[in-house]
Amino acid sequence: MTPQATAPARGIFQHRDFRFYLLARLCAVLAVQIESVAIGWQVYELTGSALALGYTGLAQFVPFVSLCLVGGQVADRVDRRTILAVCQTVMLVCSLLLLAFTLGHIRDVRFVYGVLVLFGAARAFHAPAGSALTPHLVPPEHLTRAVAINSTTWQVATIGGPAVGGILYGLAGATGAYAASATLCALSVVWILALKVRTGRASSEPLSLSTLVAGLAFVGRQRLLLGSITLDLFAVLFGGAVALLPIYARDILHTGPWGLGLLRCAPAAGAALVAVFLALRPLGGNTGRKMFIAVGIFGAATLVFGMSRSLPLSLLALAVAGAADMISVVVRHTLELMATPDDMRGRVGAVNMMCIGASNELGEFRAGGLAESVGAVPAVVAGAVGTLAVVALWAWAFPELRRVDRLEAFAKTKEPPAAPAT
Repeated sequence: MTPQATAPARGIFQHRDFRFYLLARLCAVLAVQIESVAIGWQVYELTGSALALGYTGLAQFVPFVSLCLVGGQVADRVDRRTILAVCQTVMLVCSLLLLAFTLGHIRDVRFVYGVLVLFGAARAFHAPAGSALTPHLVPPEHLTRAVAINSTTWQVATIGGPAVGGILYGLAGATGAYAASATLCALSVVWILALKVRTGRASSEPLSLSTLVAGLAFVGRQRLLLGSITLDLFAVLFGGAVALLPIYARDILHTGPWGLGLLRCAPAAGAALVAVFLALRPLGGNTGRKMFIAVGIFGAATLVFGMSRSLPLSLLALAVAGAADMISVVVRHTLELMATPDDMRGRVGAVNMMCIGASNELGEFRAGGLAESVGAVPAVVAGAVGTLAVVALWAWAFPELRRVDRLEAFAKTKEPPAAPAT
């Protein structure tokens, strides 16, 4: 790697608040991932039900989607650092409640669902505020790389978190996992409070129904945003298999909590490699076509995972799926930040996060409900085929997204970076 290529990436870390934000994000995501492994194994151990695993996604989805547009409004009217600190404190409370659930030997999983409802509500305010804060932490010329590095931090935590969670669960049970999660949440609050940046009130529009749904209207007018956000929404809604990983780990691949941890971190391992590469060398030309190819690879890799009976092959398939998904994440998030004025970033970020929540948490409920009826393997295979169908349909319905050329050009012109039609 040449010094010229690495210098811009190093320059980003000269910004103090960006470094502190990355540390806070790292601790927060590690906490969530450790917690997720513990919840998945614990719920399946207590119930033996695929549908019960699906309900863990639904419990987060309902409050998240119900409040996400409100969270976007708040992110455009209240200091975003304050929002993050409050939300992270609520997530700390959730970790402590789960720890109390375990220490109290409570076997009613409805308690876990209740905690996940509170967690989903906090995420509804945390997600748009965090997304809208990033452009305030680095200068515009560093934004594309900042998005990739931010994603890298998320992926690193998503790699380490499940592995640590699986080991902790195996050694110290759910108690050790939830205690570690609570500690990391507390550290995240400390780093957020250390930020000097203050965003203030970005929007002066009066509160009304029209301003509440303004993010939806903005995305609807921007075909590139609409296409990229909904492509990810439906691809992951059909292709997501996270909720079923405890079933694969215990009943299909015949491993323990450590195996579940490896399965949970494999997609992030592949994604992290791609995110590091993109932080140093952006995608270049034909970005739109590369995005569609990547989502197609995600669907194909999910199909391989669904049919695999080998742990190494399953890990490889999940790593490839994560690597492919990262390309879509970077393109979508960069387009979102570059195409949106600052006074709208909270609300547009809320729309994006609402779609991500629908694809992830609602996708978990879809997978769990279908697996309860037809089995885990047919549920994953059917979802992967659905993802491939979505890619073909969206490539036809959004030709302007398929023709996107260079994101760097978009950063300078603020116009859709489309290549000439072929």
